[in-house]
Amino acid sequence: MRVLVTGGAGFIGSHVVDRLLQHGDEVRVVDDLSTGRRELVNRAARFQRCDIRSRRLPRLLAAWRPDAIVHAAAQASVSRSMADPDFDASVNISGTLGLVRAAGAAGVRTFLYISTGGAAYGDTSVVPTPEEHPVVPSSPYGVSKTAAERYVECFGPLLGMRTLVLRLANIYGPRQNPQGEAGVVAIFADRLLRGEACLINGDGGQTRDFVYVEDVADAVLRGLARADATGVVNIGTGIETTINAIYARLARAAGVARPAEHGPAKPGEQRRSALAAGRAARVLAWTPATALDEGLERTLAYFKTSSATP
Repeated sequence: MRVLVTGGAGFIGSHVVDRLLQHGDEVRVVDDLSTGRRELVNRAARFQRCDIRSRRLPRLLAAWRPDAIVHAAAQASVSRSMADPDFDASVNISGTLGLVRAAGAAGVRTFLYISTGGAAYGDTSVVPTPEEHPVVPSSPYGVSKTAAERYVECFGPLLGMRTLVLRLANIYGPRQNPQGEAGVVAIFADRLLRGEACLINGDGGQTRDFVYVEDVADAVLRGLARADATGVVNIGTGIETTINAIYARLARAAGVARPAEHGPAKPGEQRRSALAAGRAARVLAWTPATALDEGLERTLAYFKTSSATP
């Protein structure tokens, strides 16, 4: 299969590219490198630097004519979406709309959209949260991602494409950038290995659903392979883990006895978040394969290696 991966130089996208290549697919990557890194792109994939909003993109699709698109490119910073919602909407809504229309014109048969779980559902008393639960995003980022879902689901059938939306839980693993709004696992791992203090916002009792990135890449591969897989599918473990517990596990694995520091809670932060993954098991025959402690150890090993590289 010929697959185009947008955002393929990023954390999740680069793992998706690797998994597709392992499967024997022909892969092309489109990424503007605003947050992605060229060195993360597998050398066996063809790379094109391009913004998904660029007028060049439809021409690239028409020339290459992929069988499927995995759309992982996004403006993924919640704080930037708050400060500049116009930019957030431009990338996540307009960029996705332009891409799905160009895909239909190029004869793409499958369009798989990488979306968000926690930011889509917002605060809810139904945990783990199923796909049928109303989306009540609490940030412009969550609004733009769920709005893009609707465009994908609307235009896909109109343009003759099968569409699949994967709402991801909290993804962690190798290659995640520990700077800025990176996941807490990457931030803690980096700081623990540097001998620096780790800061937990609030009391640390807030929960998240942590899924290893290679398991996510496997879910994408299964989504592309199953012709009957459509609609919205949560990709998570369904298990809540507190931020305090994440720190304790990472510190233990890193051999650090120093306790975490605590700061003020972030305004509007979700207290509990986990995704019900029963539909993923039924529709994709997917369940997470990597236990949390195993994934944390792999992540620490990656950061040890990367920090030792000049």
